Amino acid sequence: MGTTLDSILLGIIQGLTEFLPISSTAHLVIVPHLFNWSAPLLKSLTFDLALHLGTLTALVGYFLKDTIQLVTGFLRGLFKLNFEIDKETRLSKLVFLGTVPAGVLGSLFEKLVETRFRTPAILATSMVVVGAFMWYAESVAKKKKGADSMSIKDGFIIGIAQALALIPGTSRSGITISSGLLLGYKREDSARFSFLLSIPIIAGAAFLKLRTFIHGISADEVAPLVWGTLFSGIFGFLAIKYFMNYLQRHTLKVFVWYRLLFAAVIIIFIYII
Repeated sequence: MGTTLDSILLGIIQGLTEFLPISSTAHLVIVPHLFNWSAPLLKSLTFDLALHLGTLTALVGYFLKDTIQLVTGFLRGLFKLNFEIDKETRLSKLVFLGTVPAGVLGSLFEKLVETRFRTPAILATSMVVVGAFMWYAESVAKKKKGADSMSIKDGFIIGIAQALALIPGTSRSGITISSGLLLGYKREDSARFSFLLSIPIIAGAAFLKLRTFIHGISADEVAPLVWGTLFSGIFGFLAIKYFMNYLQRHTLKVFVWYRLLFAAVIIIFIYII
């Protein structure tokens, strides 16, 4: 029962933090440590895959129409090099190009990042540094352009920013939305492109981890996996919905304050207490 409850709580944390600009990795590493959750399943690749399948379902579900348009647009323009063909084809190619940096760097450095970079010091530092970047972007950006006018260059720059999210504590949404703001795009348009850009990356990472299921799972692990996946999906969908509405009227600065507070919690409870 304890493992099932912990998996539900981690599912909720994953669902919220995957899409809010506060870093899901930082929370999934630090929260179990703070509450002394030591069940092996909760630290396994199988459980990590289950949580990401939940948030991927939420992402595709919320942007179902956009996802279908991206897929059909990509297939329609697969052998065409003109980026001005039509809106769907052009956006699909922008997403594809923006995915390349994270895909390449992820395949090269994923194991190094997972084994060496998930330290409290790096997490706290990333929370602060990226928080400062978010504050700067909100303070100086013009925020006038819509995503439909996004250039190939801008899409690729945001893709490079997404690749930097491999560093634990960064937040994929935080750094990509802020990069979009600095390039002059509106908050909601930057967020929409950020979320669409994350679909191939999350799906690709989940696909690569599917091999962990080859070894099977025990009967007592089924319930925690199901509940974790379910709650990550539900709260992921809610996080996207309310975050997109929030960005129409508010800035990212409240999340910067949260990031600073969480960094302080890491330092106090890991290194001082």
